[in-house]
Amino acid sequence: MIIKSIVTRFEQFKLTRPYAISFRDMTDYAVNGIIAIETNNGLIGHGAASPEHFVTGETIDDCKKILNETALDWLIGKDVRHLPSLIRELEGYAPRQPAARAAVDIALHDLLAQHLELPLVDMLGRAHEALPTSITIGIKSVEDTLAEADEYLGRGFTVLKVKLGESLNSDLERLHKLRERVPKNTTIRVDPNQGYSGQEIIEFFDAAKKLDIEFLEQPTPAKDIETLRNLPADIRRFIAADETLLCEKDALELIAPPKACGIFNIKLMKCGGIATGARIASIANTAGVELMWGCMDESVISISAALHVALASPATRYLDLDGSLDLATDVVTGGFELKGGIMRTTNNSGLGVIPV
Repeated sequence: MIIKSIVTRFEQFKLTRPYAISFRDMTDYAVNGIIAIETNNGLIGHGAASPEHFVTGETIDDCKKILNETALDWLIGKDVRHLPSLIRELEGYAPRQPAARAAVDIALHDLLAQHLELPLVDMLGRAHEALPTSITIGIKSVEDTLAEADEYLGRGFTVLKVKLGESLNSDLERLHKLRERVPKNTTIRVDPNQGYSGQEIIEFFDAAKKLDIEFLEQPTPAKDIETLRNLPADIRRFIAADETLLCEKDALELIAPPKACGIFNIKLMKCGGIATGARIASIANTAGVELMWGCMDESVISISAALHVALASPATRYLDLDGSLDLATDVVTGGFELKGGIMRTTNNSGLGVIPV
């Protein structure tokens, strides 16, 4: 299982619909770095990177400096069966480029699972067969929010994630109208993307008692953990940490008494890949913290990787892996099955993705 060649490129994917969140303007395309690593026995592992500089500080240019054939020469001649050692070495080469690191990490995991002739989730240790994913509605007018919700429910989704953060009053108005519109069995989770103060969080939970909101994701600025710690315990357990959680150190800080939240949102593009994501998941499992696995606007390649590791973690309760659904085109097919909003891996070895 010796690595003999590496090919990388960057693709600009048009989005199916533009969207906005509280810390980023409207966008209509996503740039992903794509990597293919081939071994001497003819196997090819695929990886993808979708850097988010607003969250991790990693720009597309930063990612490109790592994801090029020359910079990755150190991998040529290495044995993929030595995966843990390669991941440690990778962390040294790209300590501040988590999306680039994730792309390489994913491709290496894909290769080893293919070599073992197992779906990646089974190599990692399957804990779940399938779970529902949410699908996201950006910051929109009430009318557009309801129209998009109708579309998604018509496509079989039962979990909606609604981006908030304009103002508390307008956010609540949208949610009240949405709850009136959708069937009672529809799950609604919300994400203000760091847009609320501590007092607004308390006001939100008080005003939203009748809305049956599943949880509130990253309501405060990423560095403001103390505001979360000072919230009542019955609110903190319904808080999901996202931008605050980039690495294992952050996970340990979040679970230090009193726990700042009850849910971790792990994204491979934030933490650097499957290996680090799995380590954060182990911390969560030990600490009694529930897991959601999220994403950026990503190729099926890295969405599939996130699904495999998510289904291999006992602490996983939620999926927010709709990123590839936002892309009008992609470089692969396969990877997972999505029916009625439920995601499951395929029976193919590795990630199970097929280049187009």
